[in-house]
Amino acid sequence: MYGWIWRHLPGPVALRVVEAIVLVAAVVALLMLVVFPWVEPLLPFNDVSVQ
Repeated sequence: MYGWIWRHLPGPVALRVVEAIVLVAAVVALLMLVVFPWVEPLLPFNDVSVQ
């Protein structure tokens, strides 16, 4: 999968590295701002009880 992405990024190696970093940052931002807040109420970690 990573090889496929790397082969399809345009430009020389230096530009590909920058593009790959931007792609990783975009995925992390999407997860932190959209996916994790949506999933958080569905997780059982809020039901904590101390005995």
